[in-house]
Amino acid sequence: MTTLPHLLIVEDDETFARTLRRSFERRGYTVSSASSLEGLTALLEAGLVPTHAVIDLKLVGSASGLTCVPAVRAAAPDARIVVLTGFASIATAVEAIKLGADHYLAKPSNTDDIEAAFARTEGNAATAVDTRQSSIKTVEWEHIHQTLVDTDFNVSETARRLGMHRRTLARKLEKRQVR
Repeated sequence: MTTLPHLLIVEDDETFARTLRRSFERRGYTVSSASSLEGLTALLEAGLVPTHAVIDLKLVGSASGLTCVPAVRAAAPDARIVVLTGFASIATAVEAIKLGADHYLAKPSNTDDIEAAFARTEGNAATAVDTRQSSIKTVEWEHIHQTLVDTDFNVSETARRLGMHRRTLARKLEKRQVR
């Protein structure tokens, strides 16, 4: 007897989480969800062992979904974990993989993209290398995110290291990356 795959969604956007839930349930998944690290911890302590997980990088407030990746990996070593974000950067992608994520996807991503990421178990050396130069805004965005990672997502310390006012940094973090 085969058991249904169990998907864990860690997403603070209720509408997006509900959409993902419905879509994956139609594909035969059993789905559980949490909107924070605390909610995730409660589910894992209750005995949840997911086979798959989708974790949003930026949760309520200044919380980082990166803190959820090791928790899921510890509870379910064989789970396929995808970090999903609207704030993609090289720094957070590298950290997500180091912490145990299997894939890192930038929003907008749909159920097909996520399921394809679950299915991929190896890298693809034939992936095209983009020769387009990064814009100054992209370079700034990646530098900010690398500094955030270096300071364990402490916004005040990041602002100090970048030599900018904390409110200025907070405004920059609220904006979506321009491509």
